[in-house]
This record gives sequence, C-alpha cells and structure tokens, in this order.
Amino acid sequence: MAYQSNKTGNIKKDVKYLNKDFSQIRNNLIEFSKQYYPNTYKDFNESSPGMMFIEMAAYVGDVMSYYVDSQFKESLLGYSEELRTLYSMAQTFGYKPRLTSPSKVELEIFQLLPAKGTTSSIEPDYDYALNIPVGARIESSNGTTFRTTQDCNFKYDTPFSPRKVDIFERSADNTPTFYLLKKRVQAESGVITEEEHTFASAEKYSKIKLSNRNIVEIISVTDSDDNKWNEVDSLAQDTVFDEVENVSDNDPSLSQYSDDVPFLLKLKRVSRRFTTYRRPDGKTELRFGAGVSDNPDEEIIPNPDSVGSNLPDSPSKILETFDPINFLKTKTYGQAPANTTLTIKYSYGGGAQDNVPSGDITKITGITFEIDETGLSTTTLDTVKQSVAISNPEASSGGLGTETVNELRENIKAFFQAQGRAVTKEDYIIRTYALPDKYGNISKAYIVQDDQLSGTPQSNYEITQEDVGKPISELSSRIPNPLALNLYVLGYNSNKHLSVVNDAVKENLKTYLSRFRTITDAVNIKNGYVINIGINYKIVTKSNFNHQEVLLKTSEKVSQFFDIDRWQINQPIMLSDLAYEISLCDGVASVVNVDIVNKYKVSEGYGGNAYDIVGATKNNIVYPSLDPSIFELKYPLKDIIGSVEGTNTGV
Repeated sequence: MAYQSNKTGNIKKDVKYLNKDFSQIRNNLIEFSKQYYPNTYKDFNESSPGMMFIEMAAYVGDVMSYYVDSQFKESLLGYSEELRTLYSMAQTFGYKPRLTSPSKVELEIFQLLPAKGTTSSIEPDYDYALNIPVGARIESSNGTTFRTTQDCNFKYDTPFSPRKVDIFERSADNTPTFYLLKKRVQAESGVITEEEHTFASAEKYSKIKLSNRNIVEIISVTDSDDNKWNEVDSLAQDTVFDEVENVSDNDPSLSQYSDDVPFLLKLKRVSRRFTTYRRPDGKTELRFGAGVSDNPDEEIIPNPDSVGSNLPDSPSKILETFDPINFLKTKTYGQAPANTTLTIKYSYGGGAQDNVPSGDITKITGITFEIDETGLSTTTLDTVKQSVAISNPEASSGGLGTETVNELRENIKAFFQAQGRAVTKEDYIIRTYALPDKYGNISKAYIVQDDQLSGTPQSNYEITQEDVGKPISELSSRIPNPLALNLYVLGYNSNKHLSVVNDAVKENLKTYLSRFRTITDAVNIKNGYVINIGINYKIVTKSNFNHQEVLLKTSEKVSQFFDIDRWQINQPIMLSDLAYEISLCDGVASVVNVDIVNKYKVSEGYGGNAYDIVGATKNNIVYPSLDPSIFELKYPLKDIIGSVEGTNTGV
C-alpha cells in the first residue's frame, strides 16, 4: 500500500503492513530510508546513531504488534490463555469457574432410641427420633472439616432415605430397652465461617468481596432484620426454589404422601437476592441489584394485572406516561442493601488434600437437633442426643483444585451450548434424576415426543379454510405437536420394587423442571408400566458337578442379570445375552433354552399388567410394549426356575 501524493507534490511512499516482527520492521525501515531519503542519511553501519533510532523504532513496532495480536487472541475463547480473560468470558456466558471442588462422602449417622410398650408389644419410641438439619459439622482425624448437605431425619423411613433399626440393649429379662437407628447422608468438605458487612444508604449494584479464597458455597445471607437474601444465577432471576413440610396445612391433597415425600418443592419470588462473581485471584464477590424503593413495583411501573381494570379502588394507568429510568429503581434486578448489616455464612477450602480414607471421619464439632420435646423425658432425651455418632464406611473423593486454562476453556464451551437449560431429551432425563431425594427421587425415567396430537400418520396435515372454527378436539388427531414431551417415571418402594410415583413426587418434579425447560416445551409427567416376569431355563451340566450347586450358581447369575439397577424403561431382553451369562457359570456345559413368562396376578403380589411375551419376541429378542414399559424380575427366589436336562459326559 502506498501514501498518495497530494497537491503539494509529495511523492508516493510504499508502506509494507505485513512485516510485523523486529527484523522485518528493521529491514523495512532501512529500505524505506534508502529509497526515499538517499541524500539525507547514508550511514547504515550497526554502530551508527541512525541505526540506533531505526532499531528502537523496530523494537517499538514489534512490541506493539505483539500487543495487538495478543489482545485479539485473548478475545477468542478457543485461543485465550489468561485466567483473567477466561474468567470474564465464563461469567459473561453464565458459567461460574470452579475455584476448588469439595471432597464428598457418604456418612453413616447413628442414634439410640428408647423402647416403649408392654412386654408383648415392644417397639421403638419414634417420639425421640431426631432430625439433624443440613450443615452438621464433623472432622476427620487430620483436621479436615466436613458438613452434611442433607437433612438426617430419623423419623422417616423412605426408599431413598432408608432407616435401619437394630436392637442395641436388652434388659435382664431379654426385653429390648434401646434400639440403634442408622441412616446415610451426603457430606462435603469445607471450613465454615461468617463475615459481616455493613451498608449505609442504598447504592445501586453494590458489591462486597469476601476475605477468604476458594469459596465452596454461600450457605446463607441474612440482614439485621433477619431477612434472608437468596443466591440466584443472575440478578434478572426473581424466583428461587423453596421447600415446605408436606403437612395438611401446606397442601391437604398431597399430605397423604408425607411418609415417602416429607417436603414439597415450591417456587418463591424474591426481591432480596444476589449473584456471585468469581475472581481470578481466587476470591468471590457478592453483587446486588439496583432496587432502592420499598414500595411495590406496580407503584413505580405499571402492573399488567391492574392496568385499566376499572375495578373499584383499582388504579387505571392507561393514560399515564412512565419515565424509563424508573425501571432501574424497581426490584426487577433485586433490592440493594440499605441501612443494614449482612451476615454471610459460607464454606471455603476444598481441593485434593480434603480426600480422606474410610473410617477417618468420626469427630462431631457442631450439630443441632430438631425435635418436639413436649411430653418427653429430659434425661432420656439427653441420652439420645449424646448417643449420636458418625462414621464414613468409604473414602471421600472428588476434591479438586482450581480449573486449569484448558479445563476452563472446555467447560465454558460445554456450558454455553446448554446455558443451564434442558434442551435435549437427555437433559430432561439428567434433571429428572437430579431431583433431591427429600422431594421424592425418581428411579427410572424415559422421555419421548408426545404423539397425542399427531397420533395418526397425517403429520403433514395443514389447516384449511373449512377447519376454521372447528373445536381443537376434532383436529387434535391431525395436528403435530413437536414441542410437547411425555416424561414417563417410576420409583422404588421400600423393598426396592418398581412402583408408580405418587402425585406429590410428580408435583415436585414438575416444579423442579419448570426452572430448566425452555418456554416452548411442554412436559407431561406420566407413569411408566412395569411388566413383571419370570425366567425358566434348562441346562446341561458338565460331568463331576453337583446339579443343585450348578443350578444355585446359574440362578444367581440370572438374578444379577436382571438386577433392576441395570435396567431402564423400554430396554429389550436379549435372550442370547442371558443364555451366554448362564453358560459362563462353572459346571454348565450348554444352555438348552431360556423362556420368559409374564407374571401379572395382583393376588400374588404382581403389578397386574398382562403382556404377550411370545408375541413380543422376535429374533430371540423380547421387546417391551409400545407404551413405555420396563421388565422387572420382582421375586427372584420364586420366579427363577432352572432345571438340568442331563450331563455331558464328554466334558
């Protein structure tokens, strides 16, 4: 490229823009001087003053070129190398970088429970059953602090929070006096501490920086008036999950399921909220909104529910104008703290050093109990509280340090694709399984597109003029509905048999998914079908093997094959795979045949779903029904029947 000559007669000068490093810029400057200033300067010796200035200019050009290239590279996610830039990008996309990850472990918690009743009907007195709220603090032998992340309520025995009861102590006449209860809860590492931050007048989008690095979790934020502040993903999010005890006062229709679902999940709108910002230096900021008014939002901006209602004493704002700046004065992005002191309780730490071996977590450092003490013996209650003990049968794991540059880059990409939403069918399945246990965890889930509106092959049907005005019921069989999804779910009962989930679980799941589904998706939660089965098989044994012992081993193999944890809804039975597993047992020479039979009689304890196994078998594969269903071997001890057809004397 060249500079064009102007009216004063300046000659054109060639400027090469592609030379970007020191030597190229230096050589280009020398060439430029020789070409356009041949009589002004001729001494290009390395030690000459002119060369000093040329090389200084080349040095500056090389540095500036590097700076521009570096800044451009840092603006691209795939090439950025600086944590500062990646942290900024991550949180722009809504992803919070991992400062550290806590070590997680499953704890066993024990308590003693006194007996009650007469000699003929002794039973545990569950009035003394303790509820240990989330946040109980314990330590390992090396001083690593853990805290529970689940409530441990000994009052309830549910499929997902089972309670084991054993006799702990007997009297002289062999009558039980104390029982030992055991439950399992999840815990994670982290030191718990509190900080206080005082605010004077309201300041829009105020922020505070916590003093400790590597924050694992913000446990609670409360102000001087005991108001709770809620953490949200972004300040525009004005709803959070809230739990209420499943009692008749909270929901009369669902309280009948309280034994299995002790808590109901609700959505609550909050104005006092904050979001967290991860800093590259390992510290965490709490950022608040811009709301500075205590008045309801509709007094500042119109409420669509009340505009022009013409009801008595109701405002009519149809003819009013509104200042756009008022939107920043509302609680739309959360309220700004004012004239108060916030108490922030959080945990910090984590990392690989928090992973501890089994049996190492035994010391209780902080625990509270929730129990109705009315009518209880103080002495007995003190004994019960002092009996609480904790252990970890397995080693803790999962403790990790800060994300590396490569990990952070890949995690940002993965998060951006979904952005915390349920987009694919797999996303909905994962979210369904992630429903916390206390709300009624789901054991099996399967999702398909709803075909109720496209039940006939006429999926390409177009609405015509003659269809206008017809009720939707007359068109429903011809109109495709690509955005509606049917989510089929099943749960376990106390014996770990598949069962239909109750309405309380479905309601909690519906509330939980509402936060993640896209606005155009409709999710219908339905019951899956259980097809109970039995297995009949015949084998030929090898010589010198006891028939009964071989049958015992093969029946155990069949039971393992149909372990319900290994089966999903709409999974077919591969008879060849089952026969192969049987053939692997010691003493089996060959498998003669394997038959699957349907068990459906309710009087015998089955689900009542009759199914044509023979008609559903093709190419040695037993297919499930068109309605989403799952095969279950409910009673292995009686529904696995094996027989020996003979002995292969040649083996």
